[in-house]
Parts: sequence; C-alpha cells; structure tokens
Amino acid sequence: MSNLNTTDERDLGEAGEQLSTAPREESAASVPAMGVIGWARWFWRQLTSMRVALILLFMLSLGAIPGSLIPQNSVDELKVQTFKNAHTTVSPLYEKLQFFDVYSSVWFSAIYLLLFVSLIGCIVPRTGQFVGQLRGRPPGAPKQLTRLPAYTTWRTGAAPEQVREAALAVLRRRRFRSHAVGDAVAAEKGYLREAGNLLFHIALIVMLVAFACGQLFKSEGGKLVVEGDGFSNTLTQYDNFKSGSLFDADDLTPFTFDLDDFRGTYERSGPQRGTARTYEARVTYSEGADGQPRKKVIEVNKPLVVDGTKVYLNAHGYAPVVSVKDGTGKEVYRNAVPLLPQDNNITSTGAIKVMDGYEGTDGRKTQLGFQAFFVPTFAGAGKGTMFSQFPALDYPVLALNGFHGSLGVDSGLPQNVYQLDPSKMTAFKDSNGDQLKQRLRPGETMKLPDGAGSITFVGVEEWASFQISRQPASGWALTGAVAAIAGLAGSLFIQRRRVWVRAVPGPDGVTVVEMAGLGRSESAKLPEELADLAVALNTVAPTAPDPEPETEQPSEEPAEGAEK
Repeated sequence: MSNLNTTDERDLGEAGEQLSTAPREESAASVPAMGVIGWARWFWRQLTSMRVALILLFMLSLGAIPGSLIPQNSVDELKVQTFKNAHTTVSPLYEKLQFFDVYSSVWFSAIYLLLFVSLIGCIVPRTGQFVGQLRGRPPGAPKQLTRLPAYTTWRTGAAPEQVREAALAVLRRRRFRSHAVGDAVAAEKGYLREAGNLLFHIALIVMLVAFACGQLFKSEGGKLVVEGDGFSNTLTQYDNFKSGSLFDADDLTPFTFDLDDFRGTYERSGPQRGTARTYEARVTYSEGADGQPRKKVIEVNKPLVVDGTKVYLNAHGYAPVVSVKDGTGKEVYRNAVPLLPQDNNITSTGAIKVMDGYEGTDGRKTQLGFQAFFVPTFAGAGKGTMFSQFPALDYPVLALNGFHGSLGVDSGLPQNVYQLDPSKMTAFKDSNGDQLKQRLRPGETMKLPDGAGSITFVGVEEWASFQISRQPASGWALTGAVAAIAGLAGSLFIQRRRVWVRAVPGPDGVTVVEMAGLGRSESAKLPEELADLAVALNTVAPTAPDPEPETEQPSEEPAEGAEK
C-alpha cells in the first residue's frame, strides 16, 4: 500500500501533491531540537492548528453553560444572594470556581484569549497562502490522467490545437481559471471554498472583539416609573446601574421620557385566565437637551431606541396613593407608593415610610412606617387569605399595619425602599392591645390610636419598570454571526476541483482527447460535471469513427483434422 501511494503521488505530480490531504512524514533530521525555541515553536504550532481552535471554541461553549444556569453578579446580585442562601453546600465551591462571575472569571478569560490568538495564528498564514493561490495558475496535467477519480477519453478528427482552444473556451464559460500548459489545458474552480473558510474564521474574530467591547463599554440600569413621573438618562436617576470597566458616564445618551399611561388587559376566562393581552407603556420622550417631544408605545421586545440606547419594558405593578395626616389634621405625606408583585395576579407588598414632617402626640418629631399588602382583586372577607384573584383592578384592597419610631434612615446605611425594619420602632396598638391592622378600600381611612393621626387609601396608580441598556458593537456581533454562517456554508458546500484536457495525435494520426478531474474531497458531482464538460467539448471536437478492424485472410491450408 505504501508503494502504491508513493507511485500515485509521483504520477499525479504537482497537482496531486497540492491537493493531497495525507499527512507528510518528516525525517528525524527535519525535526528541530526540543530546546526552549523548539518547545515554543511546537506550542505555537499546536495553538494555531485547526484542531486546537475547535477544541477552544467547544470549551468556550461549555464555559458559558454555568453562566446561563447559575445567577450572575453582573445581572442580579439579589438572585445570587438568594441562591447562596438556598444552596449553602455548593455555594462556596461555586465561589472558588468563579461560577457567579463566569464571563469575568480567570478561566473563561484565558479560554477567550487563547481562542483569539489561535484564530489569528490560523488566519494570517492561510490568508497568505490563499492570496498566493489566487495569483498563481493551476498546475500542469499529470502524466497518467487515467489514475484520477474522474476520467473520460475519445478520438476526434479535430486538430490538437483546435481541441485545446475549444477546451479553453468551454472551461472559461464555466468560470474555470484555465490556461494551456504544454499539450494540455489546466483549469481550476472552487476558490470560494477557502474564501468561505477564511470568512468564517475572520467572522469569529469579529464576534469575539464585539463581545469584548460590549463587556468593557456596556452600561445597564433599571428604573421604576409611576404614571405621571419621568426619567432622565443620568446616573443619579437609576434605581440600579452596572457598567463595563472602561465605561465613562459621559457616554450616556442624553434623553428623557415621561410615563403617560400604562395599559394592561388580561384574559378573563378559559385556561389562560389572567394572561396579559395588552401590555404597553405609552411614553413621551425627547432626545438631547432641546429635542422635540415624541410619542412612543413601548411593548415587550419592542423597546424605545435612542442613539443606540434601548429602553425595554420589564415589569408592571401598582402604586397605592396614600395620604398621612398628623394629630392636628395636617397632611404630612401624600404619595403613590410602588409595591412589588409577588405572583402572577400582582399580589404586592412593600413599605410606606414617612420620614419628615410628622409630630407625635407629645409634639416631638418622629417617623412613621407602614407595612403594606395590596391586592388588585380581593376575594372578599371570609373567602380565603389576602391574595389577589385577578391581575386587573377589579376590587382593590390595601392592608396596613403601622409603627412609629426611627426608620433607621439617618444612619447613613443604604436601605431597601420596599422593606421596613421595625427593630427601632413601636407598633401601634388597637383598643384590645393587639397590633393595629386594617384593610382599606379606596377612599377609606385608618385612624391611628390616641389621636396620632390617620392614613387614607386615596386611590391606585400604575407603575412600569424599565431596563435602559447600551451594548456597543452589538451590530458588529450580528454582522459577524451572519458572516460566519455564510462562510461556513461556503466552506461546506463549495468544492474545489481541477480539470485537465489533453489533446495529442494518436498513433494513426487521429487526435486523442483525454479529460480528467480531481477534487479536494470526494464528491459525486465531480464525474457529473466532467461529463457535462465533455459533452460541451464534444460538440466542437466530435467523436471520430472507430477504425475498421483488419479482416483476416482465410488460410489455404486446411485445418487440422479437416480431411478427417
């Protein structure tokens, strides 16, 4: 088998050598000494090989799995803390493996950088080789065309020069790069296969660079806006904000918007009861400091886009409007207080905090706090617990219990606006000595004991939560993804092949035409294409009639045994 392969390669000559995919054996003398330079060269060759690039790409895909299954600090620190509290056994291990910060971890960054270097190391030399192939010409025909996988021959009365000229014309019409070499015509086609391969790798680099730029320069924040309120795109306006390490606050797109109205309708019956049918925020926005106001409806997956910054509609809830008065009847607090939904029917909880302006019955300034529980559709007294039966405002009820004392906001430590810390406060008591609690309908009032004042449930406003994000180079990432698919399709479905046409005079003076094809990979279409080319060339150089066979003269001597 070894001798046969050697013979085939020698017979195919330069063409077979360039298209052969068999590994080349290197002699011991050609292997460099494995010193520092030798090991460095070996490591570079391994890193820039296609096999290692595919392995690194696979490892990058595997490394992204924990980032999609485990909560990430870069997305939601509250979910990360909740996960840690619920999984105390594996959380320390996940922290050591940096599973809560996958995309900024050391091991993910190492894979990312190695893949980046590997792709560049693959592309640069292959690009030079490809340019050299484009500038060169197809090699001459091998000696033995009969050894090629696709082969045909016929005799023709046309002259060899005429056949070669006709072959050049036919091949060029079929978009083959062709030229005459000696007694044959050499042609090649399918260069886009290697171009697609290079495009695929370049597109991967573009995607990696776009991903890196997006992580370094990105900005993302959230804002809860009650109907009638607005938002200005400055750092102080965000409820929470995260950004990349190279982000600059001056990069924020200047714009403002006001939430005019939130409209939500829900399925009333059937298995999808309570499912949102209309879920949209109607806003008025303006770009820059002097921009003209414009109307826009923001829906789920249909954000407001302002100069590359996207405003997504994330969530919706209710904000009961309450009025708090002191013992003298003076209103010290009136506001719409957003409450956080706890289920699909928007059962909501939160806290009402009166920090300034209130004086107790003793004339001393103090602070008030109310734990609030709100349901947009109450089932009715005696019909179960305080949980909403439907997400729409069919029968809103607000349940309150109150405290007085210190809210702890003067300590300088950050607080959750939706939670009340009653550790330094005293609960209001009713006439029975129990904690004061009451359910209120819109317009109803809860009286505080001992003439301490009152709190009135005035009405209900709606709020919408928005995510404002800017992801630089997202367009480049999309372009890279599309180009990668196109390049991969080209490298898979385009076949690079060579065709040779030899025309030489035969022993009897009639021209013998030989056609053969060789593909970079085996394909059933190569013989079909060669047959089509042969048919096209045969119209110009038709098949000559076969020579008449020589008739044998009868022998004058009788055959042995004829007389008998």
